[in-house]
Amino acid sequence: MLKIFNQLISNPMRHYNDEWVNQWCQDNGWTDLYIERCNHFWAFPPGAVMPEPIPVKVLREIKAENGQTCEERIWSIAAVIATMLAAGVTYWLRCPIPMVAAFAFNAVTVAQLEVEDAY
Repeated sequence: MLKIFNQLISNPMRHYNDEWVNQWCQDNGWTDLYIERCNHFWAFPPGAVMPEPIPVKVLREIKAENGQTCEERIWSIAAVIATMLAAGVTYWLRCPIPMVAAFAFNAVTVAQLEVEDAY
């Protein structure tokens, strides 16, 4: 269980589905999409000889158009479920510690949901 938790925390959340970016590249003439690391995409613009990063403005538009990825939805649902469970356990035990733990989990979740624009 600890191994799974460490893997989830150590890997950054994917904010863009690869198919969304690939579709945009095909629609706009960009070729040879390369995913440098999580959420960092490079491709050859039309007529270029060197790859360039997909512009941040374009990534924001793709995100606004398509909404949350599956991974983001799972984290959001997990945060809501953890909060509800913690509220019930807090009431049952008459102890605030489960709510504190849920708050900490939600803080990590919200931080991971934040989209970083800097390259």
